[in-house]
Formats: sequence, structure tokens, C-alpha cells
Amino acid sequence: MLRELRIKNLAIIDDLRVRFEDGLNVLTGETGAGKSIIVDSLSLALGTRAQSDLIRSGEKEAVVQAYFEIKGVNELPDIGIDVSDGLILRRSISATGKSRAYINDTIVSLQSLAEIGKSLVDIHGQHEHQSLLSVDKHRLFLDSYGKLQGDRGKVELLYREVQTLKKEEADLKQKVNERSHRLDLLRFQINEIDIAFLKVGEKENLIGEKTILSNLSRLNELTETAYSMIYGSENSCIERLSSIIARVREMSSIDHSVSDILNMLESALPSIEDAAIFLRGYKDRYDFEPEKLAEIEERLELIKKLEKKYGEGIETVFRYRDDAEKELKGLEFTDERLDSIEAELKVKEDMLLSAALSLTGKREKIAEKIEELVRKELEELAFSKADFVIDIKQETISPYGLDKVEFLFSANPGEPPKPLVKTASGGELSRVMLALKSILADFDSIPVLIFDEVDAGIGGKTAEGVGKKLKAISNKHQVLCTTHLPQIASMGDFHLKIEKGQRDGRVYVEVKELKGRERQNEIARMLSGKITEVSLKHAKELIESAV
Repeated sequence: MLRELRIKNLAIIDDLRVRFEDGLNVLTGETGAGKSIIVDSLSLALGTRAQSDLIRSGEKEAVVQAYFEIKGVNELPDIGIDVSDGLILRRSISATGKSRAYINDTIVSLQSLAEIGKSLVDIHGQHEHQSLLSVDKHRLFLDSYGKLQGDRGKVELLYREVQTLKKEEADLKQKVNERSHRLDLLRFQINEIDIAFLKVGEKENLIGEKTILSNLSRLNELTETAYSMIYGSENSCIERLSSIIARVREMSSIDHSVSDILNMLESALPSIEDAAIFLRGYKDRYDFEPEKLAEIEERLELIKKLEKKYGEGIETVFRYRDDAEKELKGLEFTDERLDSIEAELKVKEDMLLSAALSLTGKREKIAEKIEELVRKELEELAFSKADFVIDIKQETISPYGLDKVEFLFSANPGEPPKPLVKTASGGELSRVMLALKSILADFDSIPVLIFDEVDAGIGGKTAEGVGKKLKAISNKHQVLCTTHLPQIASMGDFHLKIEKGQRDGRVYVEVKELKGRERQNEIARMLSGKITEVSLKHAKELIESAV
């Protein structure tokens, strides 16, 4: 529900706070007092376009802020902002023409502000914020009243399934066209990898072996030198160590404490002898065979070629091969799957058409009922000769069915009904919407409805009928209504009087909350233009009869 509207430096308003209550809120006042400015201000807070000439003369910036108390958070668009504690929509307009929008003090785009605004408030009058002018909403009105959401949901589900099958069918047909070439390519790739007989770790082993063979001369040279120094030359390591052991052994026979050193030296000798034996054998480990090195280089070149085509590393090449085999098997069964898809698609398309035609039939029946009800409502709203038609035309099937739904209206006899946006004036449009809202109040999810100048061109019993309809709608929605008619004002649950005055040589707007005697005085003024005993009595009767 809209709880408060603050307007600062907009048009003739300097700084104004307006409070609202549940039920029917009526705004009254002399012509030009500023009622429409308040509605326009709320429109700005809801995301309508702004112009810099709206700013109060002499000021740099105008600000409009609307506070909403939120009950059904799940019904609002997801804008990524926490609104569980309420919603503050704020709009600032600078003298340079720049505009900024905020939701709960978070700066947002004007589009985001407008999106959430449409979910909160519907304004009916000479404003842009009219859901009735959106043809897309007409089908929603019709389906909501007829409780056709389930039927439409069935159509939407079947439509999505058909679209999914069509996409799969198109993909499969494309694969069929490309299949011959693709099959040959996949078979070639799989065979190319298979005949290589790759092994995990093979590349690393080959690189190591290549390094050894490429440096075989140097390895042999180093082996010969090391063997000679350890064992094969005069004064070799073993010879010298044996001489050292003999001397230490003699020392040990004199001083037993040297025995540990002797043991260490004696234990080292066998290890050095083993090393000499290993070096002697190492010389014969590799024979330089140019063809062997060439084979290794050729093998490494093959692995490099396969990695370049199928991915770095033998494991990656194997994964590519497995994926190719899976795709190959899938392609080999493409014809069978395509036949299955085409058969399933035919069944689903028949089901979709049947469900859509069924929905169309129900819509047509509901449309006739709504047309009759709206015409009766319009008669009570001073449209005795008006005509209202719900035009249902078939178009390309969509998630919503086959139907384009549009409301047509004619206010004058002899004139064929035409689209609302082309025929209805602001006041007429408000009354058409009032007629629709009277019928659809239980199904409309928008919580706040505003009727601006809904009383244009009516009076007497018609005005009383308008007031009763507004009152009835306010049982399901919060309703704000600007009016010049006492019959409507007397129906209000919360009465606001808009007055214009002068202060310090400047015009200002003031809003008063009227109760009791003040409210009776205002309705008396609306009845006769001035407050008299007769108008006061009549005003009292109107208020009492409205309770």
C-alpha cells in the first residue's frame, strides 16, 4: 500500500508530505489547486519521463519520494534489493535535465524503477501509466477473469516442449547433412590415434633415452675416466684406500680406540669396489646405434604431431579419442533418433494445437460474458449508448495460445468500436477501466489504483454509481481518486483536501486531512460552491448514506 508521498520543489509545490490510508482515498479541491500535480508527482516516482521545466522556479532540483508498505514481496519483480521492510521509490530531477532514480537508497536505472512501479500502481486518467492501453494486458485481464491460468499454463508447457523438439530436430537434420563428412573424419581420427599405439608416460621415457643417446660419447669418456681413477690406474682410489687401511690397522693394534675408524674404512672399500664394477659394466650398457636414435626422434615427432591435432599430453589425446568414439556412435544412430523426434514432435504439435484451440473457445465464451458485464457497468457510468467489444483474432501460435486479444470501445452510437488507445479520452478511459476493475477486482494483482478525474462529464445518480464502484473496488485494493463530485467524495475512507495559497509572495500547495465537521464543510462546498445550512445538511446526508 502507498503510505506516504513527499514532493519537494516540483511545479508550485515547495515541500509537501501527503499521507494515505487503506481503502478509498479521495482528493478534492478547487480547480487548479494542485490535485493533478500530486498524481503527476507519483507518476514520476514510478518511473515516467521527466522534464526540467517541472522544477519549481528558482530551485536547482526537484525530488519526489513514495513509500510503500509491502505485503506480497513475491509478487514484485526481482531487482536484487531487499524490500521486506518496505519500499521507497525516489526520483530527483535537476535543472540541467538529468534525472536519478533510487529504490531503498540504491541507485537504479529508470527502466528498473518503471518495472517495479508497474507492479505497484495503476494510474487511470490522462497519464501514461495505464495498463488498459497495453494490448498485452488485455489477454491477461480475460484469462484472469475466466480463471484460465491452468489452461494457458498447459499451452505454454506444450509450446516449450515443441520448441525444444524443433531445435533438436533442426540440430539432427544439420548433423545428417554433415554426417558423411563427419563420420569419415571421426573414423580417420580414431584410427590415427589407435595405430600409433601410444602409452601413458611414453613421451617422457623417449625424451630421456634420446638425451642419453645424444650424449653417449661424453658418457663413455666420463665412465672410462671414473673407472680408471677408482680401480684401473696406478695409485688408484682402491690402491690408496687399501694402503690407508693397512696403516690404520697397525694403529689399531697399538691403540684400540682407533678400531671404529678402521671399521669405517674397511666398510667403505667394498662399496668402492662395487662402484668400480658398475662403471665397468656401464661402458657396455649402450652401443651407439644411429638408427636407434633416429627411431626415437621419429616416434617423438609422431607424438608431437598427434598432440598438435588433439591436445597437449598423451592423456589428452586419449580423451579426444574417447569423445570422438562417442560422437561417432551417436551419429551412427542419428537417423533412428531423427525418426523418433519427428514422430514425437507431430504428437506434441497436435496436442499444442488442440490445447490452444480449447483455450480459444474458453476465451471466446468468457469474452462474451465480460462484454455483457462491462456494457451494464458502462450504462451505470453514463455511457448509455457505448459499446464494448473484446476482439479475439488468431495469430501465430505462442506460449499464450493462438489469440491476440484487444479491447475495443465506442462511446457514441453509430461509431464502430475501435482500439481504446484511439477512441477513449482520459475521462472516458478512466470510466472504462473503472467498469473493468469492478468486474476484475478479485483477480487484479496491482495493489494501488489511481483514478484521476474519473468524474469528467457525469453527475447525479451516475456520480453516485461511480462512487459506489470505487468503494467496492477499495475493498480489494487501495484506491486514490481525484474528484470534483460530492457523491464520490462522500464515499471516501480517507479525505484529503488540496488547497493553493500564497506565502512570502509565492504560491504554495497544502494538503489537509479532513474529518468530522471539516469534511462535511468540504462536501457542502462541493455541493453548492459555498457552505450554507442547506448544503451542510445535504453533505451530512451524503456522508451518512455512504457509511
